[in-house]
Amino acid sequence: MAKSHLHELTERGQSVWFDTLSRALVHTGGLARMMDEDAVTGVTSNPTIFQKALSEGDAYDAQLKELVGTVDDPTQIFFALALDDIRDACDVLRPAFDSSGGVDGFVSMEVEPGIAYDTKKSFEQARWIAAQVARPNLYVKIPATEPGLPAIEDCIAHGTPINITLIFSLERYAAVVEAYLRGLERLVAAGGDPSPVVSVASFFVSRVDTETDKRLEALGRNDLQGKLAVANAKLAYQHYLKAFSGPRWDFLTGKGARPQRCLWASTSTKNPAYSDVLYVEELIGPDTVNTMPLETIEAFQDHGRVAGDTVLDGVGEARQLLDDLASAGVDYDDVTATLEAEGVQKFSDSFDQIMDSVRLKRGALQAA
Repeated sequence: MAKSHLHELTERGQSVWFDTLSRALVHTGGLARMMDEDAVTGVTSNPTIFQKALSEGDAYDAQLKELVGTVDDPTQIFFALALDDIRDACDVLRPAFDSSGGVDGFVSMEVEPGIAYDTKKSFEQARWIAAQVARPNLYVKIPATEPGLPAIEDCIAHGTPINITLIFSLERYAAVVEAYLRGLERLVAAGGDPSPVVSVASFFVSRVDTETDKRLEALGRNDLQGKLAVANAKLAYQHYLKAFSGPRWDFLTGKGARPQRCLWASTSTKNPAYSDVLYVEELIGPDTVNTMPLETIEAFQDHGRVAGDTVLDGVGEARQLLDDLASAGVDYDDVTATLEAEGVQKFSDSFDQIMDSVRLKRGALQAA
């Protein structure tokens, strides 16, 4: 088989993950096929994705019939269903985990969105999910809210791999990195082995352009549209390079610690005026992950271009863009705060819809 465009990405040190875990994907061999043909070495799940699968098909009906007689709480039913999917996906991806030395082959599952602002509950549920799945290639996702940061640090200190999600601002990303480093330092100080305790920082991309472009449109500054998402990610990568070097990191890596990779999330292009592979082509670089939906995978396989480590290009222009946006009247901090709040709310709404779908399915099955 000829080398695909996505395989070219992996040769440059960027991992390709799929953003849509479903029971059908795992059980019909779809995930295994994507591992072979599309260089996919990871997969993520979130409430929106699960809600769609639960409400639109019958993949969960048999298991639901077994559960409805003994479990009444829809949250418990959700976790019973979802955790089975996560375990099965972890098993399919285990060869990628083993062959990469524990760098790839991960499946991500999120804590309940409703606890995104509760440090204690986020920590406890993340640890519970990790224990229930009991696979080394699980990432538990915790949103990068301010209350989420100490939960992330505590999880790392206790040896739980974490995917920090919903990162939009450079300031919050720096805090996420600091939480990871402090967690590793606490783990090492307690005599623990940091080598299996990995993490990714999921920096959301396309939504940044969507929100910023809307504001630029109102200001009549179309010349600055479609630029902040890529610039934001490139500046985040610069912080990554600085944070994971120097004496502090050298000490940790000497104990076996691994850097927290940047993960580019939300990389499907929302604006049809932009290239459908914009957020892949512009963010290629070593020790990164790009999590793509199916349409982006297909588009990049068809006409994507791998032109070196593009995440390192145009850093000066990226810094200048932040100044230009401020001069134009765009409040970067307000953009990113708005996106974080909306991101948590969207996932929370989807989780509420899951609960509704579980109740409806349960009622239909009990009446049958």
